[in-house]
Amino acid sequence: MKQVRPKKNLGQHFLTDLTIAKRIADTVDEPYSDIPVLEVGPGMGVMTQYLVQKNRPFKVVEIDRESVAYLKGTLFSGERSGVNGENPIIEGDFLRMDLKEVFGGQQFVLTGNYPYDISSQIFFKMLDNRDLIPCCTGMIQHEVAVRMASQPGNKQYGILSVLIQAWYDVEYLFTVEPSVFNPPPKVQSAVIRMTRNQVERLGCDEQLFKLVVKTVFNQRRKMLRVSLKQLLTDLSPLADHPFMTLRPEQLTIAQFVELTNEVEKVLCSGTK
Repeated sequence: MKQVRPKKNLGQHFLTDLTIAKRIADTVDEPYSDIPVLEVGPGMGVMTQYLVQKNRPFKVVEIDRESVAYLKGTLFSGERSGVNGENPIIEGDFLRMDLKEVFGGQQFVLTGNYPYDISSQIFFKMLDNRDLIPCCTGMIQHEVAVRMASQPGNKQYGILSVLIQAWYDVEYLFTVEPSVFNPPPKVQSAVIRMTRNQVERLGCDEQLFKLVVKTVFNQRRKMLRVSLKQLLTDLSPLADHPFMTLRPEQLTIAQFVELTNEVEKVLCSGTK
């Protein structure tokens, strides 16, 4: 069957190395080896061929009609057209899906060779559905993976680091070179695994937490007493707080929770 043409507008870079494809597919085995798997953007199924061998409920979501046709004509043709009695191919946009409907409200592992330009959006959707997704693995741009796994005090530590690590433990597993893709991307890639931690509640207003994190990191080179002026025109109630002379990359997640509670107190007092 004719192979799929990589499409620049979809950010498609098809993995061609089968050894690496199998290594990525195997990342879904720990620590959840018995719950369903959803693969985002399977393309021509280089990872899919190993995922379907794992004897567990499995589906793919693919927005590219040419890729869907290819999968139907190869991996999911004939008697292999269904997995566990259901159509395994969801044709559509992952970012627009209701994830509760994928496996009937059951938890699942999310994986894929994620398009670089929407990987952050995919992970924000994961965060919004964290009760459904106890584990997420896959391949993304190396730079993004480093940011996600970075710790406080590191210049790569930022919005993604804080928001994801508040709910997930992040593992940087291994680096993938551009030469194993068609077409080769201009940057290195990396494989990660995120496993849901034990946090059920942050201990603060979670929407305000996200707003505080995004606000201060948008001026990451400035001290908090400067960047917080976007939220609080009068910072006098926080003037003596030790965080005010710090920059955002110096704060731990627990300290961001504390900062959020302090900001909320000021907002609730009517000082804005």
